Amino acid sequence: MAASTTEGDSETASSGDRGPLGEEGGRNRKRAFLAVLPFLAIGLADVVLLLFWGIEPLWAFAILPPILFCSVLAWIVFSTDFLEGRT
Repeated sequence: MAASTTEGDSETASSGDRGPLGEEGGRNRKRAFLAVLPFLAIGLADVVLLLFWGIEPLWAFAILPPILFCSVLAWIVFSTDFLEGRT
């Protein structure tokens, strides 16, 4: 009887570790990438625009770290479902 309970628990645990789309550990990296991609693209396009606009390149690269930092932070939030369950 204990063996059948153990098998049932391991089967439930393996399906419980998967996220809503079947990712291991509940991380949804693809959804996070797709959510952050437009903002990252706009930020990088802004850097390219500033470089082609003729402003000193230092100003274009000065805004690059905050763009990358915010994109990585947003990716972490979306991939770990940090905001899930909050009301």
